[in-house]
Amino acid sequence: MKLPSVFTAFAMLLATPLGARDLHAFDNGLNDIGKLEDKAALLAKLGYAGIAWRPGQTAEMLAALDKNRLKMVATYVMLTADMKSCAVPPSVIAEIDALKGRDTIVWLTVNGKTTDELVVPAVREVADVAARNGLKVALYPHLNFHTDTMDTTLRIMRKAERPNVGVCFNLCHFLKLEEEADLEKTLREAAPHLMLVSINGADGGETRAMGWDKLIRPLGEGSFDQSKLLRLLDGVGYKGPLALQCFNIKRPAADHLAKSMDAWRVLTGQSEIRHRDGATNR
Repeated sequence: MKLPSVFTAFAMLLATPLGARDLHAFDNGLNDIGKLEDKAALLAKLGYAGIAWRPGQTAEMLAALDKNRLKMVATYVMLTADMKSCAVPPSVIAEIDALKGRDTIVWLTVNGKTTDELVVPAVREVADVAARNGLKVALYPHLNFHTDTMDTTLRIMRKAERPNVGVCFNLCHFLKLEEEADLEKTLREAAPHLMLVSINGADGGETRAMGWDKLIRPLGEGSFDQSKLLRLLDGVGYKGPLALQCFNIKRPAADHLAKSMDAWRVLTGQSEIRHRDGATNR
């Protein structure tokens, strides 16, 4: 095998984010594939490290992932609240209990018009259930939810006062709700508590006026600078997992997930390594 010159290796190092790591995929990118075994097999074939899952058939999905040596990096838990209550359903507790020892992050979001005073006890309850199962909880910012922005999730996290509770950076919702110019400031403030990052292709510019078709695209599409995001994550010392948001991408999973993986390998410098030695990069 011919090794690259010192100059070429140095140039690749400069072009590659220092924190290059595996990529997981949201399960909403696999909606056209019916069987769980086929979902896991496709992710493994394309080089993804695992899946971010929505509760339901969790045991079966875990078996399919184990067979393909993949990880359930997160499970998406949504609480529904109003001005009177923010209850934690038994199904949520059962979902978390089923993931004991899996190192799966509980992605927690709260939908509904409510108050911190009602939300914080619910977050503590979820956190305590997660803790007894050896799991962490990352509050998930989502447009029009009580947990809408990074500032909101950080505020709730601090009020909850649980060591296993942190936050998630969700690129598409950040672009929909906040100024792109505030990206570095937002990541720096969240960095000590950042447990998971969701990414996707997107357009830049006046993003708050854009629809999801512009803000959630396969990697490699759109004018938003993904390499800048990765450099900023490296700059704040983020070492955690990344997951690919695929909501409402109207293409076959095998098509758009392959496109995103190709773009990911270019972004992280892995495509050069793969093409040089003929190996796939997992």
